Amino acid sequence: MPTVLLVDDQQDLLDVVSEGLTQRGYQVLTAKDGVEGLTQAVEAQPDCIVIDVKMPGLNGNQLVLVLRGDPATSHIPLVMLTALAQERDQFIGIATGADQYLIKPQPPSKIHEAIQAALALTEGERAARLQHLAEAPEYPQ
Repeated sequence: MPTVLLVDDQQDLLDVVSEGLTQRGYQVLTAKDGVEGLTQAVEAQPDCIVIDVKMPGLNGNQLVLVLRGDPATSHIPLVMLTALAQERDQFIGIATGADQYLIKPQPPSKIHEAIQAALALTEGERAARLQHLAEAPEYPQ
């Protein structure tokens, strides 16, 4: 049973998504902000992390950068689940290192699909995609 860490400052979303993923066989951990999410990621080493972008303190994009930069967590698949729906937001989320980017609201079935896709991505595929993004010209303003 995969362990998923949900990081979001909205308790109602944590509750709904946690319940939906638990029903699909996941063990679910939750964190209410980026700092707590980082601590739990390092300590629990979940199989996947689902992260909101807009959080106080350490936001989701910052959390992704820290997780990808730490050898202890760089291998963990990351899914962004956020209300930020602009193409630029999606580009930034993927460019910082997220494996999947979902726009809220999403039913637990879609979150499950994104987690499965992120889990299926190998470290080599992830590294190649990040290298390609690093070589791409900056996103237009």
